[in-house]
Amino acid sequence: MSEQEKGGGEPGGPRRIVMTPGARRALDAAGRLFYERGIHAVGVDLIAAEAGVTKKTLYDRFGSKEQLVVEYLADRDERWRAFLAPYLADAGTARARILAVFDASRDWAEGRSSKGCSMVNAHAEISDPVHPAYAVITGQKTWMLALFTDLAREIAPRGAQHLGRTLMLLHEGGLVAHGLRIFPGAVDQARADAEELLRAAAAGDSVDR
Repeated sequence: MSEQEKGGGEPGGPRRIVMTPGARRALDAAGRLFYERGIHAVGVDLIAAEAGVTKKTLYDRFGSKEQLVVEYLADRDERWRAFLAPYLADAGTARARILAVFDASRDWAEGRSSKGCSMVNAHAEISDPVHPAYAVITGQKTWMLALFTDLAREIAPRGAQHLGRTLMLLHEGGLVAHGLRIFPGAVDQARADAEELLRAAAAGDSVDR
């Protein structure tokens, strides 16, 4: 492993690199282009030009376009988790923290995800589990499911798995509908449905199965 490499953020996660200023510029350019135009549609020549670095520098720092994609998605995930953290910290009960996830997702989507969830979009282009970015995509969604399930356990201990999965479906559906722009306020509607679900769960009327 070179001095520019580091392990993934999660145990068993993909290889990551240490960011130099030049690598950071390249990653910022790649992230913007990948999200706006699609991963397959963007080549390293365009990324290098947008970042103001040579193609050689880009390969010296990242080694391959695949590694750039890994860094792009991992960076999006890290920034999302940092964005979400204060929403969770400011909420008191498990119910409030679950709804705070939807609030954070709405604010994130409105300011940073006009084309929908970057992980869902990336999965449409990267469906091969062998691709190093595949683990970043599925790992991010696994983390979200675990978050919902852990919080659901405080509300419906015996039905936590089912409740967590249902909350995840509402959350992801809201994000996809937001990206498609079929109707306005998709994440807010998903939040309202989640609130109704949590009310029923707290009353013991559902998900105890």
